[in-house]
Amino acid sequence: MSLKERLENVTAKGWVAAGCWGTLYVAFVIWVAWGDWASLGWLALLPLVLDMFTTKYINYGWWHKYKETNKTLYTVCSWIDAILFALVAVYFINVYIFQNYQIPSSSLEKSLRVGDFLYVSKMAYGARVPQTPLSMPLTQHTMPEWLGGGKSYVDWPHWEYKRLKGWTSPKKGDIVVFNFPAGDTVCLMMQNPDYYTLCHAYGEQVVKSRKDIFGDIVVRPVDRRENYVKRCVGEPADSLKIVDNVVYTKRQGDWEVEPTREGVQLNYIVRTDGYVLSDKYLLKHGISLEDQHRVEENVYIFPLTKEMKSELEKNEHILSMVVQPAEMGGEVYPLGHNDWNRDNYGPIYIPKKGDKVMITAENYWLYKRIADAYEMQPMKIGEEYTFAMDYYWMMGDNRHNSADSRYWGFVPEDHIVGRPVFIWLSIDKDHKAIRWNRLGMRATN
Repeated sequence: MSLKERLENVTAKGWVAAGCWGTLYVAFVIWVAWGDWASLGWLALLPLVLDMFTTKYINYGWWHKYKETNKTLYTVCSWIDAILFALVAVYFINVYIFQNYQIPSSSLEKSLRVGDFLYVSKMAYGARVPQTPLSMPLTQHTMPEWLGGGKSYVDWPHWEYKRLKGWTSPKKGDIVVFNFPAGDTVCLMMQNPDYYTLCHAYGEQVVKSRKDIFGDIVVRPVDRRENYVKRCVGEPADSLKIVDNVVYTKRQGDWEVEPTREGVQLNYIVRTDGYVLSDKYLLKHGISLEDQHRVEENVYIFPLTKEMKSELEKNEHILSMVVQPAEMGGEVYPLGHNDWNRDNYGPIYIPKKGDKVMITAENYWLYKRIADAYEMQPMKIGEEYTFAMDYYWMMGDNRHNSADSRYWGFVPEDHIVGRPVFIWLSIDKDHKAIRWNRLGMRATN
C-alpha cells in the first residue's frame, strides 16, 4: 500500500490521537532537553510516534491477525503488550511526574502521621533524569521477596545528575522527600543506624569483618538510596544554629527564629504519683503506641506538642514533666568532631552552589563529607573550596524522635526527590482503621 493510500485510510480518531500524543512527546523532549539542546535529537523519533496512529508502516499489532486462527498466540501476545505498556507508563510517571510515598516513622508527627500515603510531585522541584535508568518499576533498590529479592536495578548505564526545569526549589518550611545522604553504603543486616554511625561506634574494620552481625556491605547510587521525608529548615546560603531546641537562621542581618509550628514535639520525662497512664489514655491525648515508653513504674517518656503538654498538665496525678536531656540523643554530625548536641547545635553555614569558603581546622570536618562523597573533589585546610551544588538542612517536627541533618549532615540538591502535595490514604495502625478526615489533606504544611 502506498503512502497516499495509507494517509487516505487514516480516520479522524487516528489524526486526533496522533496530534495529542505527538504534542505530548514534543513537549516532553523539550522539557528534558531544556539547557541541553543536544537532547533535542530525540525529536527524530517523532515520526515513529505519529506512525503508530496514522500510516502504521510498523505493524506493532501484528499478532491481531491470529485472533481467530491461533487464539493462544493472540492471548499471550495481548497480555505481554498490556504488561509492557503498563510497566513503561508506570516507569515514566514514577520518574518524571509523581511518586507514592508512605510515612514509615513518627519523625514528622503531628504534621504527617505514620500510615499516611502521600502523592509526591516530582515536577515541583524539577524531576531528575534517572541516574540508573534500567530498573524494576515501583521498587527503590530491592526486588520483592516473592521475586527473589536482590537488586532491582543495574549499575550500567549510569547517567550524570541532571534535574529538569521545575517551578520552585525547596524553601524553609517545605516538607521534602529526598534520598538518604548517608545511605550510599549500607550494612544489609543492620541498616539502622547508618553505616557511618556504625563505623564510628564499632570501628570500620569490625563492621567490615563481622558479616555475621552486620551482613554484606553494599554501595547504592544516589537515586537508589532510601527515601526520607523531613522539613526543610535551612536553605543554601543560610547560617543555622539550634539553641535550647529553638532553630535560628540568618542570611544577612540578625538571627531569626524558625516560625512556631503546631506539630513540633519534644520528648518529656513524665512522673506520676503512681497512677498508671494507660495506652488508651495516652492514645486519647494523641500519643501513639510507638511513641509510648514506660521506663519505671511511675516514669514515662513520650513526645508532646505545647498543646498536648498543656492538656496533660490538667491531670492531678502527673507530678512533673521535664524535657528529656540532650545527652540522651547521642552524638551529632560531624561525629567525633564537635561538642554540640541535638538541642544545641552550631552555628553552621549551609553551602550554596558557587560559594567559595576558606577551609579551616574548625570547618574542615563539617564539609569533608561534601567534598569526599557528594562532589568528589579535593579539600585541604588552608585552601579555598568551591561548592558544586546547593545544600539543605532537614529536620523532623518530632524533634527528639527524628534521625535528620543533626546526625548525618547536609542534603545535596541531587538527592532531592520531590514535594508531597496531598494525602490520598491514611491508615491508623493503633486503631486499625482508616483516618477518613485526613484523606485529601494537603501535605505541604
